[in-house]
Amino acid sequence: MKRNTFFLALLIIAIFFQSELYAQKSPIFEMRGVWVATVVNIDWPAQKGMSVEAQKADFIKLLDMHQRNGMNAVFVQIRPAADAFYPSQYEPWSEYLNGKQGLPPTPYYDPLAFMIEETHKRGMEFHAWLNPYRAVFNIHNSSISPSHITKIHPEWFVTYGTTKYFNPGLPEVRAFVTRVVKDIVTRYAVDGIHMDDYFYPYRIAGKEFPDGKAYQQYGKGLSKDEWRRANCDSIILNLFQAIRAANPYVKFGVSPFGVWRNKSQDPEGSNTKAGQTNYDDLYADILLWLKKGWIDYVAPQLYWEQGHKLADFDTLLAWWNAHTYGRQLYIGQAIYRAGSNAAWRNPNEIPNEIKAIRSYPTTQGSIFFSSKNFENNPNGWADSLRYDYYALPAIVPPMPWIDSTKPAAPIFAKSGNNLFTIHYNGKIPVKAFAIFALPENVDAKLEYASLIQLLNSDKQVVYERKQALVPSNNRLFAAVVSEHNVLSNWVELK
Repeated sequence: MKRNTFFLALLIIAIFFQSELYAQKSPIFEMRGVWVATVVNIDWPAQKGMSVEAQKADFIKLLDMHQRNGMNAVFVQIRPAADAFYPSQYEPWSEYLNGKQGLPPTPYYDPLAFMIEETHKRGMEFHAWLNPYRAVFNIHNSSISPSHITKIHPEWFVTYGTTKYFNPGLPEVRAFVTRVVKDIVTRYAVDGIHMDDYFYPYRIAGKEFPDGKAYQQYGKGLSKDEWRRANCDSIILNLFQAIRAANPYVKFGVSPFGVWRNKSQDPEGSNTKAGQTNYDDLYADILLWLKKGWIDYVAPQLYWEQGHKLADFDTLLAWWNAHTYGRQLYIGQAIYRAGSNAAWRNPNEIPNEIKAIRSYPTTQGSIFFSSKNFENNPNGWADSLRYDYYALPAIVPPMPWIDSTKPAAPIFAKSGNNLFTIHYNGKIPVKAFAIFALPENVDAKLEYASLIQLLNSDKQVVYERKQALVPSNNRLFAAVVSEHNVLSNWVELK
């Protein structure tokens, strides 16, 4: 059965190559990410208290699924509530790993190191997703270790609704979160640090966030709203500086709520009618962070469908594209909403969103929420990615302000039957060999080519012409991709 499925997949891909390879449907550089949520075991591990072998097998299965679907990055929640999916001197083991906060894996292993290694084996990027200020997910039933920071420094925290939060107005809180992030970047080969939308929490009707005491102490003449925004600005700047100092190649990005401000609140805002916004309710001035260059990318959560009356996907897509300030823009897409209303029962919703995203040169890709939703192939969307929109591979877009150094081009030797041994002898570390196809009688320029394969290796690969499911008269080229996604010049395989 597996063999038949494999050959059917090859046939579908071959037909795709023959008919549409050069229509440039598939960008050479594109973020194709997926969020992997660990809080309350949304995506991984499947449940609390799984054996170590079951945890590992579950994550490998998850990665393999996303690799088949064409993804090139995972954004894994490693700190859901001031806890850790790795050994930390600052925070206890997460309850979502072993069922009780503070309980290490038995037999012992480092889940973060394991996840990074398995992700990189597949040529994918690993971004460490942290919730900045949530400390206790549910004050009524969350497991809390005696070593948890809420026990050590209870004065740093406030309760709002059923959740306990760090108080963002306290300098010592911002310093603590910065130390946590610096520790991760220093010890682990993460490709990025990723913050979600929970800075100040979403408003609860009729309840004020209880930070009045901190405001009296630190407000310094600012209005409370201005002071709260300044607190968020401070933590972002602190984190940016700490990451750059610890490892200047690690990316730093934020995934905010999809609306910065409504136009009714600000002429610069979007033509939307969102009930809450980043600027006015979460106190996150995303545009300032982009303008200042304190974040490398923004991934707004555009979880409304095309044509939504209050927050239309296309309206927001256009707005964010007009406000990138030279940083990268990835669009958060809502595969989790499949079947939730008529729009999300439409199998064309996600494909049409991808087409819209690709129509803007200022958008560099997508991140999907969340991993588990791909398992049942809702509306056929996993198949749409695997066999159509993500059938060709893509390189995660490089960030020239982080690294623009081009590696040396590869060299190759040809033997009988169109067999090529392709070597890389340069000094800049690389992670993959890229194979491109180009129709005959077309200028040998990257913009006319299609990236048909990425082969994970830092030294050498062996490539046979028949591996390329393209017409026999196509020209083939090879290049290498640096660890920071910079592409070398190519050489023609002939």
